[in-house]
Amino acid sequence: MGDVLAFPVPPQRSPVPRPEPEPLWREAVGHELREERRTTGRTLADVAGRAGVSTQYLSEVERGRKEPSSEVLGAVAGALGLRLVDLTSRVSRRLSRISGPVCLAG
Repeated sequence: MGDVLAFPVPPQRSPVPRPEPEPLWREAVGHELREERRTTGRTLADVAGRAGVSTQYLSEVERGRKEPSSEVLGAVAGALGLRLVDLTSRVSRRLSRISGPVCLAG
């Protein structure tokens, strides 16, 4: 057969637990919008229609896939019976409870 090359194997280290990365702003906003919509028993179609956006777009906002403008956020918040300041306060409270590194969009 031939000579077998042996490479030193580094010692195994126990994994260091890493904190959960902080969610992106759009993810936190989307979570709060979806939570409010579901809590009030509203449908995507109802809220989207009142806000003047498509159901598909609102779904993407709720899932944190789209970065909505302040006008869209205001319209969706209004359709849910919230003021924009109420929505941003909820998001800020949610983010302040999370510790760990900030997640940057890639």
